[in-house]
Amino acid sequence: MRKSRGRTGRKRRRKHLHLTAGVNCSHKLEYIQLKKWLKDRGFEDSNLRPAEFRGTGRGLMATKAFQAGDVIISVPEKCLLTTSTVLSSCLGGYIRNWKPPVSPLLALCTFLMAEKHAGQESPWKPYLDVLPKAFSCPVCWEQDAVTLLPEPLRKKAQEQRTRIQELYTSSKAFFSSLQPLFAEDTGTIFDYSALEWAWCTINTRTIYMEQPQRECFSLEPDVYALAPYLDLLNHSPDVQVKAAFNEHTRSYEIQTNSQCRKYEEVFICYGPRDNQQLLLEYGFVAMDNPHSSVHVSADTLLKYLPPLDKQRKAKLSILKDHDFLENLTFGWDGPSWRLLTALKLLSLGADEFCCWRRALLGDVISARNEEQAWNAAGKICHFLLEETQHVLISQWKRSRENLQPQLALVERLRLEDLKILQKSAGILCNSNMGAP
Repeated sequence: MRKSRGRTGRKRRRKHLHLTAGVNCSHKLEYIQLKKWLKDRGFEDSNLRPAEFRGTGRGLMATKAFQAGDVIISVPEKCLLTTSTVLSSCLGGYIRNWKPPVSPLLALCTFLMAEKHAGQESPWKPYLDVLPKAFSCPVCWEQDAVTLLPEPLRKKAQEQRTRIQELYTSSKAFFSSLQPLFAEDTGTIFDYSALEWAWCTINTRTIYMEQPQRECFSLEPDVYALAPYLDLLNHSPDVQVKAAFNEHTRSYEIQTNSQCRKYEEVFICYGPRDNQQLLLEYGFVAMDNPHSSVHVSADTLLKYLPPLDKQRKAKLSILKDHDFLENLTFGWDGPSWRLLTALKLLSLGADEFCCWRRALLGDVISARNEEQAWNAAGKICHFLLEETQHVLISQWKRSRENLQPQLALVERLRLEDLKILQKSAGILCNSNMGAP
């Protein structure tokens, strides 16, 4: 019997490793060159190797078991790409002399674009070669795919696109000032697509690392650093890590608070982000994300409240002044406190309006007010359920093969939203105060 259980245990472990282990990629030329480049700069690591994993794609595999408290990676300062790197390059003099000062973000974007253009001549080529050629963030999507996103996310994606467009327009003169450094026209080197790529590289891959304030930069925070090899680590909401620059070792270190078996993928956590944030900022969706939620826009909020309420304008003004028109959500445990609070305030009767401060604090104003707020929450949940199902079954999706990668992400996000909304609908129904 003991032998039998041992064989079964071994079989289970082998099956587990088969499902979680990745395909080793360390033999590929780009990773060999990257590791050599890093070694020349003082980085030594034999505990992690590049691999392709089912579900997450490219990541890093453990070559040893990690225990809570272990440092999983330590990247020397010489390997990090910061604004100090940019200022020590041929761009430094131009940045110091340019008025008004450029932002730290633009300086890093410009450096990435210039080094990418340099190709074989760039000392950063081994790192550039493993960076994504394109990104899956909605800011890069075709508009037809963006329209299928939930309204709050669609709005934020458009705001990001506008920011990049404004950055590009406002930076053209600075880019032109760099012409003495290049044989080619700077307009072809620093075009919109190049800036979008550089912006997405920084937005999706940088670590937080404060730099000293310099007069040659604008007053925007200088907190971006690119960490080659470390940025191959993927996100999981189920792990905890400590990440910081170690002044003693002059290295950026990540310490895990979780265990990781040998040959499994090593994960870090980007923070308690929901799937809309993950898709917007990083271009992926985490299935069964405990932090996930479905956002309710202000327009949707108002659809299910009395349109003839004479105090409607005053109520909206109060919600806006107290920041209660953003981050209204449904989660795995139903409508959020913020959503219900906003609905309770909007549901105040004329004779209850004087109690709006108590409503914002979460006090029960009346049984009628409670019932009306929960009823509105149920109706909103039902509306979002129908909208989500409509997007998922839309025939339009199947006819756009060129958009399949983007549409696949829409589908993953909407399927997660569907599960959350169904759970919320059940909670509302069980409360005997929900909508149909």
